[in-house]
Amino acid sequence: MISRRELFKLGGLTAMAVASTGKLRASSSGVACFQDKKLEAVLKNLMPLEVRDYEERLERAYQLMAENRLPAFFIEPGPSLQYFTGVAWRRSERTFGVILFPGRKPVWVCSKFELERAREMVSIDQEVRTWEENESPFKLIGKTLKDYARAQTLAVEPSTRAFILYGIRKDAPETQLADGSAVSEGCRGIKSEKEISYMEAANRITKLSYREAFKKIEDGMSPEELSRLIREEHSKYGVIGGGSPSFGPNSAFPHGSRQKRDLKAGDVVLVDGGCRVEGYSSDVTRSIVFGKPSDKQKRIWDVVRKAQQAAFKACRPGASCEDVDRAARKVIEEAGFGSGYEYFSHRLGHGIGLEGHEYPYLVQGNKLKIPPGMTFSNEPGIYVYGEFGIRTEDCMVVTGDGARILGGMEAASVEQPFAEE
Repeated sequence: MISRRELFKLGGLTAMAVASTGKLRASSSGVACFQDKKLEAVLKNLMPLEVRDYEERLERAYQLMAENRLPAFFIEPGPSLQYFTGVAWRRSERTFGVILFPGRKPVWVCSKFELERAREMVSIDQEVRTWEENESPFKLIGKTLKDYARAQTLAVEPSTRAFILYGIRKDAPETQLADGSAVSEGCRGIKSEKEISYMEAANRITKLSYREAFKKIEDGMSPEELSRLIREEHSKYGVIGGGSPSFGPNSAFPHGSRQKRDLKAGDVVLVDGGCRVEGYSSDVTRSIVFGKPSDKQKRIWDVVRKAQQAAFKACRPGASCEDVDRAARKVIEEAGFGSGYEYFSHRLGHGIGLEGHEYPYLVQGNKLKIPPGMTFSNEPGIYVYGEFGIRTEDCMVVTGDGARILGGMEAASVEQPFAEE
């Protein structure tokens, strides 16, 4: 688990907010880079993750391991390793990771020549077992399991790469591999108040950045030029963020088209993007029209917004993920835009946190009952190839009796992508 001295290196906007006691950060010109009271209040109250936060995460992991009869859990570098330990380690061909055993300190597996670097990140009271370049890390994992577990079952985090799984099967054949998603998803799926506050800040920053960039849209602009403006607006808040714009017929491609299209009067402008605060993501999509919108563009925009509102209303504790998806899809179908995935061609939304897309998903067939603390994107869309596409996306957190939009500033109309607050 992360040491106290390492916590001070996690920085970012949290450090800025705490150190400045809520004062707005100034740009290089000396002018405040934002004048948003709600964002100022959010930043003022951001608190960094502390040793106790990581201890509580591990305690929850051990509880889930016991409930699922998993005697050990292996995590390699990635968001889950960062979540449980605070250690950010680049993935490479050299196996590195931590094994969790209920009732004892985490045990690390590391190549010998990286030991000193690992020791800079790993708490001094945790064991680090090493392997030389001519030795098998997979044998070491198997031996560690034998030494500390009462059974030979090793749960693995679901994003673990295949070569590690095959290596364990080959070099530690007595080890029985199991799916560890119940542990990682069971912990990461429900966000703490600190995590939610990071996402609140990230989503509001992205919305404010879009709003300012949209004021500078002009005829003949390329998607790359608008993307640059959005990046620049994010940078004024001290984050790296952006948005991917699509213009006109290209907006009918949910994730963009390879066809070059500069902006023309009457084009739909669809922008999807976000940023991170303390590693936690925002995800925002807005669809506007450059110039005067047509009746068809207005109608489709209104239908999509009503679908988003219906999904938001349906998202509450005890509802299933597929119920929320269905609430949005029903609005679009009843408006005459096909059934199933004909025009609304993707799921309603995805979980969001340390990863932009993560467990769980708001999609037909997912019967998971939603508890408070889960966070999702809510992004219905209608796509008419050859003409345009409309999508409106906000992230939301499930509360005790419903849901709340992260970052506020919901879309009011095609002419007003961000409501006045």
